[in-house]
Amino acid sequence: MVQSFFVWIWPAIVVELRHLRYFVAVADSLSFTGAAERLGVSQPPLSQQIRDLEAELGTPLLWRTSRSVALTPAGTAFLARARRVLTEVEEASAEARDVGAGRTGTLDIGLTGSILAGPLGRLIRCFGERYPAVLVRLHEMPPGEQQAALHAHRTDLCFLRRPPDDPSLRVVRAWREAVGVALPVGHRLAGRAAISLSELSDEPFVSLRLRDSRFATSLRDACLSAGFAPRIMQQVVEAASLVNLVAAGLGVALVPESIGAQPRPDIAYRPLAGPAPVADVCALHRAPAGAVTENFLGLMRDALGRMDDASPAAGSLAAGSSVAS
Repeated sequence: MVQSFFVWIWPAIVVELRHLRYFVAVADSLSFTGAAERLGVSQPPLSQQIRDLEAELGTPLLWRTSRSVALTPAGTAFLARARRVLTEVEEASAEARDVGAGRTGTLDIGLTGSILAGPLGRLIRCFGERYPAVLVRLHEMPPGEQQAALHAHRTDLCFLRRPPDDPSLRVVRAWREAVGVALPVGHRLAGRAAISLSELSDEPFVSLRLRDSRFATSLRDACLSAGFAPRIMQQVVEAASLVNLVAAGLGVALVPESIGAQPRPDIAYRPLAGPAPVADVCALHRAPAGAVTENFLGLMRDALGRMDDASPAAGSLAAGSSVAS
């Protein structure tokens, strides 16, 4: 219980919260003996605290006789205010504890819409069930804008498939995900169980916009490592748009498993054979993270069980991580 803070009652009058607690205890029991037992203090210090309070206020708050204690009119008026002050202090203390523990507040998450095709939506639901007083707000934006949003404190957390090289941000791998190829359903390779990148060398491609997406750049680089430069016919912002272009016959696309494996009658999704790029998703946040962000990351760690330790830079994930920067 708080005892040593000061409360301003009116100009030039200052009393301690302990004075208010002691006075309310005496007023409730109308007995110094009973109030002392309730507070766990001896009676002489309690009586002295009440006398000090009356001296500070310049008016008696209690009538005392050898047999009884009663409130003066000033005491009755002061009691109502004292109760409100103590209640407000308790409420403020509880609120501060909740905020400090991340049990209340807001969590702003930056992401692309395709990230929600994975487990993030379920994580947000579980987080809301565990922390119902935290407001989670989602902000869809291109990958290139998410880094700036973190630095500008517009978001607390963002999710990217390829984190930027930014030593001021912490990066954790949220979940692993494979990359496959989306083909028109009648494509010549659609009947294959798996397809190697090199077999796509003569195909037209549709791609995420290279200037916005480090993930798209990494997929292009994987094609170059396989011995060919992909012939990109169209570029879009969202992975969901890629499968629509594939269905229209405009090309093939390298897409995360969570996107390609969604059932569609006009798309054939096949895994990549041999060495292949990955679509692991990373969570980024400022350092130090706030309590709400830490709670979300903790829930993600518990739920997914595949999170690497936070690293001081995007390129410094734990050894063996398949996340490329």
